[in-house]
Amino acid sequence: MNVRTLYHTARGLQDLAATERESAASPSIRRRLWLWRRGFLSRSDAVYDLDESTYRDYLNDYRRFVRTKQINGTWSVALSNKLLFHRVMQPFDDHRMGVYGMIRNGSFHSVDGSDSRREVTDGGAVVPTESEGEGETDSRGAAERRNAGDTERQDSNRPDLHSSAEPRNAAQRVVERLERDDRLVLKWVRGGGGNNVLLCERTDDGYRVNGDRYAEAEFRSLVSDLEEYLVCEYVEQGSFADGLYAETPNTIRIITMYDEERNEPFIAAAIQRIGTAASAPLDNFTQGGLSAEIDLETGELGPGVQPPGDGDLEWHAVHPETKTPVEGAHIPGWSEIRERVLEMADACSFVPYVGWDVIVTGDDGEFSVIEANSYPGLKSIQVHGPLLADNRVRRFYERHGVR
Repeated sequence: MNVRTLYHTARGLQDLAATERESAASPSIRRRLWLWRRGFLSRSDAVYDLDESTYRDYLNDYRRFVRTKQINGTWSVALSNKLLFHRVMQPFDDHRMGVYGMIRNGSFHSVDGSDSRREVTDGGAVVPTESEGEGETDSRGAAERRNAGDTERQDSNRPDLHSSAEPRNAAQRVVERLERDDRLVLKWVRGGGGNNVLLCERTDDGYRVNGDRYAEAEFRSLVSDLEEYLVCEYVEQGSFADGLYAETPNTIRIITMYDEERNEPFIAAAIQRIGTAASAPLDNFTQGGLSAEIDLETGELGPGVQPPGDGDLEWHAVHPETKTPVEGAHIPGWSEIRERVLEMADACSFVPYVGWDVIVTGDDGEFSVIEANSYPGLKSIQVHGPLLADNRVRRFYERHGVR
């Protein structure tokens, strides 16, 4: 075992122990010991159907925290570093969310502002370069949407966001971007799981950040204190996702694995996450959001399930607050989404294990990738059934030392 493996094993065990300490679940000592001996945390007992006949079919918490972190090896950074992931996704620009810049040491460093586009000085549409105009797809990509949004609101009295003479002050640049776009996302360049994500919105009397009100001075102070945060496009979800629950973005989690025997990626599982009042402003299952299993062939949703509070799992055929049907709903353009994600996974075969978070933006297979995870959480997945019951999934994990 090399130094890197020892390090990640130690970190994984540390995270595992910390998660157990923070757990509100309180099974009996006898039951807890039974769970620990089999690699499960106490909170898993309320989510999984665990007994002597079933527990081997679940990827347990020890394997998830300690072993799966090592599947992608050194290339896990391609996912955990969101700026690097943004670059890796460049061949799939139609499905990238815009990244305007990064906040570092109080300064704004442009990211997507240095692309090969020039703007018409009279406020007209963005003119693509010759190479950009060739082979454009029907949606023309997230980059064109972003630039179109800029030029429609272009004001000659405001500084051009792409000008080298612009101020580098991060707070000023974020405020100016919000004056144009009304909403954006600030996210830490590292990490995942929806942590360190700030949904920012301009209002008539100031700003909102994750639903909390901020006066302008408070908002500027908040931004100034951020370090290594990306300033990102707020992706508008389509009517299907918005109809599930309009108060949060409602993302799809797709887990892909690369099958080295067949030299192709496959989808191990997929769920539709749906926000609730408890999970807002995000849709995280562990915070009280719903998880609905997606039929991989048809895109049909099963019932949504919420994690237990003090009792059992709660299953819902309709959203518990909006009463919007969940069970039986179909994700629009699912086959196109599925095939496109598999293309991405194939292009990133050097990263064989990916949890993709995508948001449906239209009715014909349009979507944007919000982020990707190198060792995705599995409770929202395995609440619908154990992953290792699928022999292909089991072989993948075993091939990568997850035993």
